[in-house]
Amino acid sequence: MKKKLADLTLKFHHMGVIVGNLDKAQKHFERLGFGPFVSSNLIHTDRKVHGKPANNTKNEVQASRLATIGFELVSPISGPSVQKEFLDEHGEGVNHICFIVDDIKEAIEVMADAGFTAVSTALNEGGGGMAYFDTHKIGGVMIELDELPSHLSDDYYWGMCPWQAKLP
Repeated sequence: MKKKLADLTLKFHHMGVIVGNLDKAQKHFERLGFGPFVSSNLIHTDRKVHGKPANNTKNEVQASRLATIGFELVSPISGPSVQKEFLDEHGEGVNHICFIVDDIKEAIEVMADAGFTAVSTALNEGGGGMAYFDTHKIGGVMIELDELPSHLSDDYYWGMCPWQAKLP
């Protein structure tokens, strides 16, 4: 049975903030009590931006946990990316919210059927993949969907499952 759009947003994982200077941003958020920050262990391959190959794209990511959810600082380093576009057009700020999905190909189809275009896609080293969608036209925030490779299930950042957390 094909999933519905609402099925894709059941597993909220993190929010991502685009920054120009990663070290400065990390120190700022650490002063606010965020952290510890770790480098993301998720490696993307076969990246496409607006449907065009973008394998020279590099974003540096530092990730942290806020209670039961993730928090990413993303700094575009080189090549085309939706993160660089955001920084150039809006400056620093909240760029995306991410949900974990079981099947990225199916999730892309569901989003397309609902009228949302994948503006950036990539495969994940070890399996799965990710996609950013053009949901930012209203509200300014993109949706990222990610099917994670199994080798990250015990990862400090990617292995957390906030949707399973029991709140007091």
